[in-house]
Amino acid sequence: MADFAQILITGGAGFIGSNYVHYVLANHPESRIVVLDKLTYAGNPENLEDVRDRITFIQGDISDGNTVRQAMANSEAVVHFAAESHVDRSLLDSRPFVRTNVEGTLVLLEAARQNKVRRFLHVSTDEVYGDLAGTDRHSLETDILAPRSPYAATKAAAEHLVFSYFISYGLDVVVTRGSNTYGPYQYPEKIIPLFITNAVENKSLPLYGKGLAVRDYMHVEDHCSGIDTVLYHGKTGEAYNLGARLEVPGCEVAQRILSLAGKPESLVQFVVDRPGHDYRYSVDPGKAENLGWQRKWSFNDGMAQTFAWYLRQEGWWRRVKGNMAFRDLEKKWYTERKS
Repeated sequence: MADFAQILITGGAGFIGSNYVHYVLANHPESRIVVLDKLTYAGNPENLEDVRDRITFIQGDISDGNTVRQAMANSEAVVHFAAESHVDRSLLDSRPFVRTNVEGTLVLLEAARQNKVRRFLHVSTDEVYGDLAGTDRHSLETDILAPRSPYAATKAAAEHLVFSYFISYGLDVVVTRGSNTYGPYQYPEKIIPLFITNAVENKSLPLYGKGLAVRDYMHVEDHCSGIDTVLYHGKTGEAYNLGARLEVPGCEVAQRILSLAGKPESLVQFVVDRPGHDYRYSVDPGKAENLGWQRKWSFNDGMAQTFAWYLRQEGWWRRVKGNMAFRDLEKKWYTERKS
């Protein structure tokens, strides 16, 4: 598939979205980029500061049809990252997740249909598969979706809408289901940036239960290259798993970060487990690998690179952790739930 003359990237000021903007500028310099982002607590214009003169940025809500139509004008492809994405926040209030992840996706799909975009890529998550604890199997794209949190349920609902537009209207769609992702620009409510920044501040690292929940941690650069591979080479109407073929428990994540920081294991603090906690995710990414996708980062190298980035960008994450959205979550979800 030839390069797209113009790509609309929703949620492009967020974590994976901003990394993908940088990836496209480096690998598809002929493509024009339009970023649509609401700039919620997790959207940060600083993430795009070094490339603002190379993109068109529109601040707006994907649930607003007029804004979406303006942003999508002349775009040949849509790469849809915009989402409420934190499970813990969805357990506190699921309504924003329904509005953005479900209603917003529908608005985008309808605009894409009307604009006759060449391809619509929806960025989903391995959490739509549900919990694999107690098994040794890996989720396949043909598995029945079994989401277990409000967040995962809204992402699964969005996927059903995406595929319905392929079946009902012939819209060219592809879906990626990525595993847990880490790297530069990640909002520090997620485990790796939270633990890195807390370790630097000599604050506790809050681990759910006994810290045994297993995730497949993938570096954001590998995730971006996987998304790009599917965008250009994926088969219409298909989903593709993206994962690093790793199974790392939370306690190992904490130990690795404390080792990089030179801090004692006494900083680990076990907190009341997450309600309905999924204890194992693991995807088989062979289908994406068959398209030519090759992962670059090992867990140790990726963690070292990420740790070094947060050390260099202390001003960035201190500004983020100083805002009310972060402080409120920290108080409600960790301080008030210590075991």
